[in-house]
Amino acid sequence: MTHALKKFRNTCFIIFLIELIAIAVAVCLWAYNPWDLRSIPHITEYVFIGVDVFVVIDALLIWIGILNLKKKRQSNDLEVANLIGNDIQSAYNFDQIGLLVIDNDNIVIWANNLFKERQLDVVDMNVFVFLPALQELLNAKSTKFVKVEMKGRLYEVHFLNEPRLFVFKDITEYENQVTYTKEQAVALGIITIDNYNDVASDTDAVADTVMNVRVVIRDYCRQYKVLLTQVKQDRYFAVCNFTALDAMEKDQFSLMTKVRNVQEKEDIPLTLSIGFAHDFPDVGKLYEMAEEALDTALSRGGDQAVVSRYGHDLLFFGGKSTAVEDTSKVKLRSLVGSLAKLIRDSSDVYVMGHTEMDMDALGSCLGIMAICDWCEKPVRIVYTPKRTEKKARSAFQSAFAKDVMEAMSISPEQAVSQIRDSSLLIVVDVSVPQNVMAPRLLDIARKIVVIDHHRKGDSFIERPVLSYIDPSAASCSELITEMIYYAAANPRISLKSSYATLMLSGIFMDSNFFKSNQVGQRTFEAAEILKEYGADNALADEYLKDEYEEFALTNKILSTMKTPAYGIVYCVCDDGDIVERSTLAKVANQLMQLKDVHASFVIGRIADKQLFISARSDGTISVQLLMEKLGGGGHLQMAASAFPNPKVASSVSHVGDVEELLKECLNDYLDESKVTVNIGGNNS
Repeated sequence: MTHALKKFRNTCFIIFLIELIAIAVAVCLWAYNPWDLRSIPHITEYVFIGVDVFVVIDALLIWIGILNLKKKRQSNDLEVANLIGNDIQSAYNFDQIGLLVIDNDNIVIWANNLFKERQLDVVDMNVFVFLPALQELLNAKSTKFVKVEMKGRLYEVHFLNEPRLFVFKDITEYENQVTYTKEQAVALGIITIDNYNDVASDTDAVADTVMNVRVVIRDYCRQYKVLLTQVKQDRYFAVCNFTALDAMEKDQFSLMTKVRNVQEKEDIPLTLSIGFAHDFPDVGKLYEMAEEALDTALSRGGDQAVVSRYGHDLLFFGGKSTAVEDTSKVKLRSLVGSLAKLIRDSSDVYVMGHTEMDMDALGSCLGIMAICDWCEKPVRIVYTPKRTEKKARSAFQSAFAKDVMEAMSISPEQAVSQIRDSSLLIVVDVSVPQNVMAPRLLDIARKIVVIDHHRKGDSFIERPVLSYIDPSAASCSELITEMIYYAAANPRISLKSSYATLMLSGIFMDSNFFKSNQVGQRTFEAAEILKEYGADNALADEYLKDEYEEFALTNKILSTMKTPAYGIVYCVCDDGDIVERSTLAKVANQLMQLKDVHASFVIGRIADKQLFISARSDGTISVQLLMEKLGGGGHLQMAASAFPNPKVASSVSHVGDVEELLKECLNDYLDESKVTVNIGGNNS
């Protein structure tokens, strides 16, 4: 059709040009009268006859052209009908589907009545000019359809390549219904006052504080149209639709900040933990998801909100406060009793830490061995030298004779082949499945216990029979020391001095020799307990001393220090150097000793194909939130992330790539990670 129009225009132009030239020649001849033309008889009549001939020719030309175009249009209609088949032709006649046919130049040569009725004049236009999104259907073979909007209505467009036919399906009403259903979908939540029992009292001052917090909670829920019901003194049940939940997410759950603001002068301010769940049709399942989200918030130290969407990663909000240190031992004794029962009911026990096992993970494993020995159950540490940090490997080998060490440990491959349904697997100093020493064991073991001091993230070991996550502790060795010492055991659980020394070394390492802000009263008490069990301070320190090569490497890394923002520093190792994770952590700790440094990051290669960031903070910046943006996690003041990481970028292969990711993360999320309130105080 477009070609026919072009040919018709060209023909008309040529004929009109010839006529124009003829008229110009006639006028000149008449004006100059060569050969005395005016004297020719009847010359005027001849001129008028010539003009009439031109008019007749023009009329015939236009009439013939219109007939040809109509014939061509009918031919195109028949051709399209043959191409699209009877079924689609019926839909086309019923005017429920829009059809466009384009030529090889992407010009629309035919459109059905749907476009005419909706006043969409698209014939003879380039389809990709007025609808550029349709280009995807031609360029990507995997793209089955695209959605486009025209005059306020939404269409799903498919493309049939051979007839060069676009099929438009009006999905406006369907999309409106989907949007409405999504917006009105039920979301369930649980809101708890974290430390209500710690401040509960009959005094008027405390009663006023609690009442102020309750008023803030009710006002916030009323603002976002959330149905709120108090089910316990410290717990609320919340129901809302997705629109309200989405608004609270965009607001970053400012309820937690408002609660802190109304009690700025309190010695032990109340904080909230919130768990919400949505996007599942079963209300019972939603409630389970909300409880799990709340448990995650509590295990990460409280004062934060966690939103669980079915089939998606958890979303975290808040988490900028240091976890409140819990010095109560009642819960601890109960937990140790449950652990002892699980151990006694098992045929044997396997205990493992994280890959690249450090002194804290090793010390924690030895502490669990002491508990298992007290329960008189065989236990072995899942251990392999190639997945253990150099200092931990050296300390393990020097603390025990070779035959003793072999009897105490088992390789991951042997553990996988020997573990039974009646066996118990205890995981320490890690709760992320992909970071354990032997991930395959998690799939085989029927009973799993998790003990960790890192904040719980969206990736967690599934269905443990017992879980003890306490982010207020500086190290996992500290937690297990408390479990051993405060257990209601008769006789008392014994701990070998060699075990105690390695556990003390683990506390030294994770607390940066008691310099970390994460260190509290419990950390010093744990060190004192280990001294009672015969821990050797000097030897524990000796295990952590650097060799000359590591000292030189540390200084080399420190020389690369950069400052992307005020109070923020980072170092980058040479891409060709393989560096221990403990070395990266040590450099990060040393950077924190500099004045006015609030957060430090060290990037290095810990294996041929694995890169790592070690992060530290003084508590004014949540490095945990920053590392979670990079697919990692940890504490508010101590976190890390490994690469390549599919959550961020699976193609990362050089330290320079990780450096760029870190700078982007700092640029996007540094303000969000700044901590405005620090929660202090101890529980009595």
